[in-house]
Amino acid sequence: MSAHNRGTDLDLSWISKIQVNHPAVLRRAEQIQARRTVKKEWQAAWLLKAVTFIDLTTLSGDDTSSNIQRLCYKAKYPIREDLLKALNMHDKGITTAAVCVYPARVCDAVRALKAAGCNIPVASVATGFPAGQTHLKTRLEEIRLAVEDGATEIDVVINRSLVLTGQWEALYDEIRQFRKACGEAHLKTILATGELGSLTNVYKASMIAMMAGSDFIKTSTGKETVNATFPVAIVMLRAIRDFFWKTGNKIGFKPAGGIRSAKDSLAWLSLVKEELGDEWLKPELFRIGASTLLSDIERQIYHHVTGRYAAYHDLPMS
Repeated sequence: MSAHNRGTDLDLSWISKIQVNHPAVLRRAEQIQARRTVKKEWQAAWLLKAVTFIDLTTLSGDDTSSNIQRLCYKAKYPIREDLLKALNMHDKGITTAAVCVYPARVCDAVRALKAAGCNIPVASVATGFPAGQTHLKTRLEEIRLAVEDGATEIDVVINRSLVLTGQWEALYDEIRQFRKACGEAHLKTILATGELGSLTNVYKASMIAMMAGSDFIKTSTGKETVNATFPVAIVMLRAIRDFFWKTGNKIGFKPAGGIRSAKDSLAWLSLVKEELGDEWLKPELFRIGASTLLSDIERQIYHHVTGRYAAYHDLPMS
């Protein structure tokens, strides 16, 4: 990953001036959804690129060390070897960007990836995921424990009530403390945009998170009723662009929740490319949080290579 965002001083005068043009954002979102996708070998190339942005995730109550092990194996070998050979991509070292697990499963993931002989980063959710409604002391300790266990990326959730009540200084202070607790680990801040009330709040929360030192801003936990949507993404990407113009710091973007199809992933890549440019299309600055997306990408690549769709047993999710 790139160097840490050291953050900036809190600039409430900037925050107070923000007003999002809701109809204009919706029009832009409709354009994205109406666009035709790339085809044939171009599509295969973009889908392989998408694989390298995936934070392969399992956040279930029934996670065990054995399914974490399978997840890590799949992260190292995301696409079947014969399919990569057919595309002459078998020697390019294609893996997912990271694996993402609960704090209690970080040790399992670190162990499994070490046994597989690869250095894919382990990301851990933290700070009372998904609701963020635990004591601050507990949330900070959860970050520290995950880092001690070997997580190099921490996906924290913000306290949404601070956004809904306009307590921007308190939100900034909390995220600053998260940043400090992360130490050398990268900080990805989940805004839970489906619970923030308005697109203006999404922009303000994005800006506060970046000022406070977040390396990435992330749309959702995947547990809300509304997760990653294009209107929210446009607002967050514009905030990232504005922050870059003002400070020179490049902040990463991670949509998560509800991104299940290969076609979806292509739309997200196009959106980031158009809003922020090619320099953001690398794992250091763009991730997709997903658990089932990889299966569909592999299915589409299978179809591109063989000309037929895979039977269920052809592509087990490992």
